[in-house]
Amino acid sequence: MNVDIEKKVGRNIRNLRIKAHLSQEMLSEKLQLEGCDVTRSAVAKIEVGQRHLYIDELILIKKILNVSYEDIFVID
Repeated sequence: MNVDIEKKVGRNIRNLRIKAHLSQEMLSEKLQLEGCDVTRSAVAKIEVGQRHLYIDELILIKKILNVSYEDIFVID
């Protein structure tokens, strides 16, 4: 696991979440409604690269935020 990449992807998710006018709690609730048990705390940890992002979570985050995978994985 590359911690720098995890942090960059997390930062991208955070920026996209904010752009979508969603709080961490709101994103967590939407993920839970889709059947993905992710707490607000887990969202916070994903955004700072302290928690691994699972594929099912990634797919739902992309759907909820209405973004592309490229938006999530942009690494500058």
